[in-house]
Amino acid sequence: MVARPQGPETPSLIMPQYSEKLLSHARQIALSPVWLGQLLTGAKSFHDNPIMGSRRLNELGLHATRVQLAHTLARARRRRLTHLISDADRLAFERDGFVMRPNFLPADQFAALVAQVKAYRGPARETIQGDAVTRRIPFDGALLTRLPAGRRLLENPEWRGLIRYIGSADAEPITYIQTILSHRVQGWPDPQLELHSDAFHPSVKAWLFLTDVAEDDGPFVYVPGSHRLTEKRLAWERAISIGVDARGDYEDHDRLTRRGSFRIGEETLAALDLPPPRRCAVPANTLIVADMFGFHARGASAQPTVRVEIWAYGRRSPFLPWAGLDVWSIPALAERRARWFWSASDMIEAAGGKKNVWERRADVTAFDPA
Repeated sequence: MVARPQGPETPSLIMPQYSEKLLSHARQIALSPVWLGQLLTGAKSFHDNPIMGSRRLNELGLHATRVQLAHTLARARRRRLTHLISDADRLAFERDGFVMRPNFLPADQFAALVAQVKAYRGPARETIQGDAVTRRIPFDGALLTRLPAGRRLLENPEWRGLIRYIGSADAEPITYIQTILSHRVQGWPDPQLELHSDAFHPSVKAWLFLTDVAEDDGPFVYVPGSHRLTEKRLAWERAISIGVDARGDYEDHDRLTRRGSFRIGEETLAALDLPPPRRCAVPANTLIVADMFGFHARGASAQPTVRVEIWAYGRRSPFLPWAGLDVWSIPALAERRARWFWSASDMIEAAGGKKNVWERRADVTAFDPA
């Protein structure tokens, strides 16, 4: 007997397709409460959340509404934190979106900080983005016992006040010794060189540079005034959210936009009534604290460079009406957050999940080569 060929309509081919669709539908049902709940948090990835990435919902104003509400609450929180900074710093921030403070620490304190950072050797993590290597050593208990100048920095009222006011949260940031080593590996250009906004809501990053940063050494780049939510900026945010295809194939440039870190070309800035980007070439001991909703980037380096800084990062849920009450500001927790995050990512990778891009380095200093 000759076996009858199975056509495309036969059960042997239909059943796997049906089962796959059924599993996909079941997954969507199971995860829908999670996706809905994320709308009330700082979650920003259009790729990972199909509700957030829905073209139809964003046409109806989902993303624009989240942006407006987040900025309204941030302004209210900042009003409660105005006493933490000087009038000069507040006016500079309102104008530019960042505050720059040359000679931030007294000369003797800064010299002690640099000497202690150079002498510190211990575990670190590194990641590769494009052709650049980023190394981070967390400000945890082990480091701070050997870096008294570092602890003194964390207790500095101006450091604390600027980070809290610009971040619109009375909360302790995560702080690291960070090293940027440019042009160190073969790869695409560093994606941090593209102008972008970190998220749809205000957040804060701070850099106290321990090395001089020249014009062609990868300086901090910021578009002055781009932290403000104007009508044109809101319309641009809405247009990007509608244009993002959360499910499609994409190149690296679009990947980061789909993850919620919107990229923008310099040619678009004028249409948003924004000036050209400002490159902040600065000497060592300069502090910059910036709102990461503003468009920013890392400037290109003409040759392999080493940039070392004390780097702090703060991003709370943008929909909290209160400025304080942050459990992660408790010292016993604050000093452990970075290593807990890395350890959790290691466990997820070991269980077959997403790879932890932060690779271990043992017994290094911030000034070691990549």
